[in-house]
Amino acid sequence: MLLLALDTATPAVTVALYETDGDRLLAASDQTDARRHGELLLPSVDRVLREAGRPLQEVDRVIVGTGPGPYTGLRVGLVTAETFGAALGIPVLGLCTLDGIAYASGLESPFVVATDARRKEVYWARYADARTRVGDPAVDRPEELPAEVTALPAIGAGARLYEEVFKGAWQEGGTGDQGGPGAEPPLGQSAAALACLAAEKLAKGEEFPPPRPLYLRRPDARVPANYKVVTPK
Repeated sequence: MLLLALDTATPAVTVALYETDGDRLLAASDQTDARRHGELLLPSVDRVLREAGRPLQEVDRVIVGTGPGPYTGLRVGLVTAETFGAALGIPVLGLCTLDGIAYASGLESPFVVATDARRKEVYWARYADARTRVGDPAVDRPEELPAEVTALPAIGAGARLYEEVFKGAWQEGGTGDQGGPGAEPPLGQSAAALACLAAEKLAKGEEFPPPRPLYLRRPDARVPANYKVVTPK
């Protein structure tokens, strides 16, 4: 089975092609530009397919990160995935973006994933291990998180951004639960990790959440209040 994975819920525009029959990553592309998701995504898909030497028509499943993430970036990946699914007549499977970051860590003890939600907030979730999320993702100001959360080993761009709050932020060269000496924590999303996680879930016959966005809050753009309505006389 050929999986095309993509995610635009973070500043990263990440795409990967994964073959489940041989459990192997065929190609991947990772770029970071929070303002160019729409411009970079399709060329990234094309580049990954060309590098792997496989046509789009051979893809059996599309895996897409569902966030949480900002409205504009997140919808680019979801709409693109749904379009591929409709055009090819194949299933589109959603996975929480934070789950992909957690999976890439390989941690086997409790930790937290935190990404930058802007507005001085973070999207976050707790994990029992790299494959097991505890509860639903949430969005909060870092200083308002419970002490038992901020004391856990923490990975992701949000943990790095607010190191003064996340006391257990995983540092390069950490030890113990924070990785071996010289270990580097995953800061952002990787479609390769998302594809690997999806392959595991498919092999076990597990269900996937629908490919629907986890916005968790209202978009930044709003209709102005008390604006003057102009109508023709």
